[in-house]
Amino acid sequence: MRRRKLLKKRILVTRSSMPPMEEYIDEIKELWESHWLTNMGAKHQELQRKLIEYLGVEQIDLFTNGHMALELSLQALNLPRGSEVITTPFTFASTTHAIVRNGLEPVFCDINLDDFTMDVSKIEDLITDRTSAIMPVHVYGNVCNVEEIERIAHKYGLKVIYDAAHTFGVKYKGKGIASFGDVSCFSFHATKVFNSIEGGAACFKDKDFGLDLYRLKNFGIRGPETVDGVGANAKMNEFCAAMGICNLRHVEEEIEKRKKVVECYREHLSGIDGIQLSPIQENVTQNYAYFPVVFEEKIFGTTRNEVADALEEQGIGARKYFYPLTNAFECFHGKYDPNETPVALHMSKRVLTLPLYADLALDDVEKICEIILKCRN
Repeated sequence: MRRRKLLKKRILVTRSSMPPMEEYIDEIKELWESHWLTNMGAKHQELQRKLIEYLGVEQIDLFTNGHMALELSLQALNLPRGSEVITTPFTFASTTHAIVRNGLEPVFCDINLDDFTMDVSKIEDLITDRTSAIMPVHVYGNVCNVEEIERIAHKYGLKVIYDAAHTFGVKYKGKGIASFGDVSCFSFHATKVFNSIEGGAACFKDKDFGLDLYRLKNFGIRGPETVDGVGANAKMNEFCAAMGICNLRHVEEEIEKRKKVVECYREHLSGIDGIQLSPIQENVTQNYAYFPVVFEEKIFGTTRNEVADALEEQGIGARKYFYPLTNAFECFHGKYDPNETPVALHMSKRVLTLPLYADLALDDVEKICEIILKCRN
């Protein structure tokens, strides 16, 4: 009994947003009438339409998860096998693995010290005659320098595929973030600002690309008796689509709640020597997806790991996100050198993402900040 009580009080780094149970039950009732549970049914199509409107994109396709959206989008770009894709190591495993699993070679670009996104001043030095694409990552809700990336891509004839997993609902200069690049991919995992339990999406403009992408997610099937390509099975099912429909109704109020949590963190942690907070970017409509804090031990007096341990002792889960860098993964041992991306390496050893979700009580935020500040030496 005591253990269950402790677990109940534990504050996790995130918590899934869910609609009222009755709303979801009402949404899925018709599935018992139709018995159409997958294969791009009515819920799948409805969620597609609603997301096109909400995100301000021309076209979208839905997937079983964000990784398959990313991996199959790369494949649909028909990049030369063995060619190089410039990307960042300061990201989740999915980004790098999608490149490698397509038989492409990741080339790692360092990141900016302030917003954690790709340092565009270093991209051109990495371009070779084998470079075929750039895969930047919008990190923690922070937006990449999309104008400069577009300029470079146009200059060298490169494709641009954005990993936009952290930026659902974000706008830049009034435009949906998925409007940029040849394709932008979202994750609708349960931990994200918007979720469909599991799911993902690719947003794009080119209809021919969309046809190739659709066939790749559906076994290469073109018609009832025609299979003219080798594909995967990456279709979103109707129950996940129904959850997405429900959560989309509430996403704006969820973001507003997350904003209050972030503002509370900033109120207590801004201006503290040795603590770096993520900047508030100009011209960006935020989604308050994550709250990363960078601890500089020589100034703050305590390491990131010691802060994480102090929080854990109080039942508070924080995450070393992203650590390790993807170019330091054991599966790539000896292949890449994380020292070639020194800023990313520096940040990976010092960043801690604090608990953040819509229903996190502000009293708990204050408690978290109090524990952190007590760690100072």
